[in-house]
Amino acid sequence: MRDAPGLRREIGVRRLTAGAINSTIGAGIFVLPAAVAADLGAAAPLAYLVCGGMMALIVTCFAAAGSRVSLTGGLYAYVETAFGPFVGFLAGVLYSLSASMAVAGVASAFVDSLAAIWPAAGQTPVRAAVLTLLFAGLAAVNVRGVTPGARLVEAVTLAKLIPLGVLIGAGVWFVQPAHLVGEMAPPAAALGRTAIVLIFAFVGVEVALVPSGEVSHPARTVPRALFTALAVTTAIYLAIQAVALGILGPAMGDYPSAPLAEAMARIAGPGGRVFVLAGAMVSMFGYVAGDMLGSPRALFALARDRMLPSALARVHPSFHTPHLAIVTYAAFVAAVALSGRFTELAIMANVATLTLYLLCVLAAYQLQRLNVRADGMPFALPGGPLIPLVATGAIVWLMSQATLRELSVEAVVLASAALVYLARRRVSR
Repeated sequence: MRDAPGLRREIGVRRLTAGAINSTIGAGIFVLPAAVAADLGAAAPLAYLVCGGMMALIVTCFAAAGSRVSLTGGLYAYVETAFGPFVGFLAGVLYSLSASMAVAGVASAFVDSLAAIWPAAGQTPVRAAVLTLLFAGLAAVNVRGVTPGARLVEAVTLAKLIPLGVLIGAGVWFVQPAHLVGEMAPPAAALGRTAIVLIFAFVGVEVALVPSGEVSHPARTVPRALFTALAVTTAIYLAIQAVALGILGPAMGDYPSAPLAEAMARIAGPGGRVFVLAGAMVSMFGYVAGDMLGSPRALFALARDRMLPSALARVHPSFHTPHLAIVTYAAFVAAVALSGRFTELAIMANVATLTLYLLCVLAAYQLQRLNVRADGMPFALPGGPLIPLVATGAIVWLMSQATLRELSVEAVVLASAALVYLARRRVSR
C-alpha cells in the first residue's frame, strides 16, 4: 500500500511537535480544571498523573507504529497495515467519528466564547455564518499546501501557550499552600470517573499523525515529536491545575465554565479575565486549525484504499494536497458543529478515541512482530509485549468508567460500519 503520488514530505520534528501540542491543548484545559477540582479537591493532580501515565504508554506505542508505517492516515494506516483492511476500515470509522465530534465541539465552544464578547454570534444565523467562515477559511489555507497549514499551526501553538505561561508565571506568587493540601487519597472510583472526563484534555495527538505521508524521516521524527509533545503538555497541565487551585482553593468548582479566567482575575482584575478568555479562543481556533491540517487526510487515506469514493484521493497538481478531501471534511464538520454543543460532542468523541487507541496499541506490537519498516531504524517497544499489554489494561479500565449509553452508541456505529464493509465487499465481487 502506497500513498498517492504528489504528496511532499515537508513536516519535520519541530512542526510535528507543534502539531501534537496544538492538537492536545484545545478547549479542555481552560474548562476541565474546575470539574477535576470539584471531584477530587486538592488531590486533583493525581488525575493528571493517571492520564499522563496512561498517555505515556499509549504514545510509546504510537511512536513505535509511526516509525514503521509512514503512510497518510496515521492511526488508521497503522492498524490497516497490521491487521488488514477490515479492522483498518473500523479504525478509520472510529477516527472519523472521534475527530469530527471533537473538532465540532471545540468549534461550537469557540463560537460560544465569541458570543460572550459579541452577543450577535449567539444568534442562529450569525452562528452558522461564523462556523461556515471558520471552516471555509481553514480549508482554503490547507488546500494551498501542507506548509502553509503547518506554519499556521506553529504560530497558533505559540500564541495559545502565552496566556497559560503568563498565568503560571504570575500565579505562582499568589498560590496559598493550604489550598494544595488534601486530607486523604480519593477513592479509586472517584479517580476513575474524573479520569474519563479529563482524558479529553490529553487526547488529540492522533490528529497530528494523520499527515504521516508528509512527514520527513518518520522513523526518527515521529518518536521525538510525540515524546516531546507529551512531556510539554503534561507539565503545563500540572502547573495550571496547581496554580489555579492554589489561587481559588475550594471555590474553584464554583467557576465551571472559566476557572482559569477567574484565577487570572484574582491576580490582574477584569483585564486578566479578558486576557485568558482571549487566550482560550486562540487555543480553540488552534485546535480547529490543527484538525483541518490532519483529519482530512484520513478521508484521503480511506479513499486511497478504496473504502471511500476515489475522488477524495485526488491530489491537487499545483498545491500537492488532497484538496477534495479537505473541502469535504470542512463542509461535514461545519454541519456537525451546527447541530450540537461542546459537552455532548466531546463525550461522544471520548469513547471512540479510546477504542481507536486500543486498536493502535495492539497494532504497534503486531507491526514490531512482523518487522514492518518504513525508512531508517524503527523505534522498538521496550520489553516486547509488556507496554502494549499494560496500555491495553489501562484503556480497558478507563473505558469501564464510561456509561452504558456511550458504549452503546459506539457499538451501533461499529456494527453499522462492519455491515457497510461486508456489503461493499459483496458488491465488489
